Order: sequence, then structure tokens, then C-alpha cells
Amino acid sequence: MEATVVRTGTEGKTWGGGNEPLKASYGKLMMWFFITSDALTFSGFLAAYGFSRFKFIDSWPIADEVFNHFPFLHGVDAPMYYVALMTFILIFSSVTMVLAVDAGHQLKKGKVTFYMFLTIIGGIIFLGSQAWEWKNFINGTYGAVYTEGGNILQFIDGDGHRVALSDIAVPEASVRVEHEARNGIWFESERSLPSYSIEEVKAGFGENSDLLIRTQMVNEEGEKTILSREESVAKLNSEAVGVIEGANLTRNEYGPPLFADFFFFITGFHGFHVFSGVLINIIIFFNVILGTYERRGNYEMVEKVGLYWHFVDLVWVFVFTFFYLV
Repeated sequence: MEATVVRTGTEGKTWGGGNEPLKASYGKLMMWFFITSDALTFSGFLAAYGFSRFKFIDSWPIADEVFNHFPFLHGVDAPMYYVALMTFILIFSSVTMVLAVDAGHQLKKGKVTFYMFLTIIGGIIFLGSQAWEWKNFINGTYGAVYTEGGNILQFIDGDGHRVALSDIAVPEASVRVEHEARNGIWFESERSLPSYSIEEVKAGFGENSDLLIRTQMVNEEGEKTILSREESVAKLNSEAVGVIEGANLTRNEYGPPLFADFFFFITGFHGFHVFSGVLINIIIFFNVILGTYERRGNYEMVEKVGLYWHFVDLVWVFVFTFFYLV
């Protein structure tokens, strides 16, 4: 009995069978599946950030005031300059990765090695820069006090410039004891004592008549609301209950706690992706040096890791836009 072959009319076309749909190998297709799923994860994080920011739209920190540091320029107000430099470095590393992939197509081992080395250096610089940003974010610059309701009160001088707690507080002779589970409520403990107590800050504020309080609420001009001297004194004495320096997952000197939570989670999750990409690039880099792909006759592994690296760079563009710029 003669076998009957069913024809679908798709033979020779994109989905006409075989193990390379869309002209992509199994490895590249799996990388695209991973990128798609990871893109949905990052989209969920950014969407959650957007909803939370909209909820606290009147009190969300101003990014230009938070991310205004630059290495070796202590005390210089450089809003977003270093974050922009980090972004440029990461995008440039994506360009070098494109050049590495193109060199791989031409089977030019030397160029692949050179451009992958530049890509790895760019990723390492970005990771170091992100760690530096985290350090400044965690340590803070000026400090603030918080109220019973969790709102943040910052201090400014008569010219509207921020004033640090170290320039306000009047040190007292009394010894402060860190709250621990053994000397207080058993399920609560402080991570560390702030540099100054709320009493020291209140005393110093009372002695300096030029100081004012700036709340975390944003006015119609898009600026934080500044209280009069009388309102500042009254609010500090009646509502302030503690001192906060820098940021943690519970409080931060910049504004609502969710701001720091999202900063740590989103930038940390992205940083983990960059770190993973650097490690993978290093492995592929040494394989290139050893001639592994030259013997195979193709540099497809470089192309696959390139897809991942471009994805990581693209995600940072969205993070930079929505978290830092908008």
C-alpha cells in the first residue's frame, strides 16, 4: 500500500517545519523566550512603581535632589549627571557588543576578542557606578526627621538650601542606648542609632532662627512646601518623633518609604542581570581566546549572549526614563 504524504502548502516557508523556525536556531529561540518572559517581569515592576508613584504624587521625592552626587566632587550639586554617565557607558557597551557579533559573522577572532573585552569593561564600570550610587543613597547627605505618621521633615536655610543635621544638632551629654530586644519590646530592635537624637536636633533648630522646615509635600510649582519660621517650630516640636539618615527598607530621608523600596528592588534586580551578563561574557570571552568557536566555524554563542546584553541595556533605558527622569 502506497503511503500518502499530506501537503500543507507551507513547505519551504518560515514555519514549514524543520528545527529552525523563523530561521533561528534552538539556542537563539530559547534566548528569545527567556527575554520575553523577563521583559514581562520588568514591566510588572515598572507598572507597580508607576501606580505607587501616582498614589503619592504630591509627596514623591524629586530625583534631581536625590541623585545629585558625582565622584570626587564633594559638595557640588550635579543633578543626574552621574546617572546619565552610567547610562552612556552601558549603552556604549551595547555598541561594542554589536561590533563583536559582526566580527563573529566575519570569523575575525581578534576583533571579537577586543570588542568583547570592551563590553566586559563597560559592564564592570556600570556595576561599580551602581554600587557607588547605592552607597550614597543608603548613607544619605543631609538627614531629616520623621513624624508619627511617617512623613519626612527636611531643613533649609533662609536661601532655600538644604542644611544637614550635623550643622543643626547640639550634642547633649546624656548617653543614648540602642533599643534591643533584650532591653525593650522583644520583637523590635533598632538597626543602629542615628548620629543625633531628636532632642539634639530640636535644640539646635531652636537656637538658629534662620532655619526653616521643608515638608515632603509638593506644591503647584512642583517644589517642596516650605513652612514659615513659626509653623516650622510648631511642627517640629509637636510632630517630630525621630531622626533618619539615608535610606533603608523602613524609612528614608527623601520621602515615602516606597521610594527607597522600589529603588533597591528595581535597580538591584537590574544590577543582578548586569552582573550575570558580565559573568557570561567573561566565559564566552575566554572561549573565544581558546578558539572554541573558531573550531566550530561560527560564533553563534557570542550572538546569543549579545541578545541578552542588548536586552539588559534596553531595560535600563526604561528604568532610567521612568525612575530617574519622569
